Amino acid sequence: MLAVNYSTIRNKLKDYCDKATDEMETVIVTRKNEKNVVLMSLEQYNTIMKAIQNAEYLAKLDRAFEQLEHGRGQQHELLGKDVHE
Repeated sequence: MLAVNYSTIRNKLKDYCDKATDEMETVIVTRKNEKNVVLMSLEQYNTIMKAIQNAEYLAKLDRAFEQLEHGRGQQHELLGKDVHE
């Protein structure tokens, strides 16, 4: 992970974009009196977003199982034809 100030990255943006995409480097752009930002490859970003979505899905499953364990589940008839017919 690299930390680079705004002026430096502005002058060498292509170089830092290449580091992010070719070397999978994460670049923190520091900005004086402003919030910092992160530069990373789209591939790395997509991986992080997928991990977040997976974690949210697993949390939903955990809540559902907890509800079932506490007797708060509901039974429903399946709609449509039986798969084994």
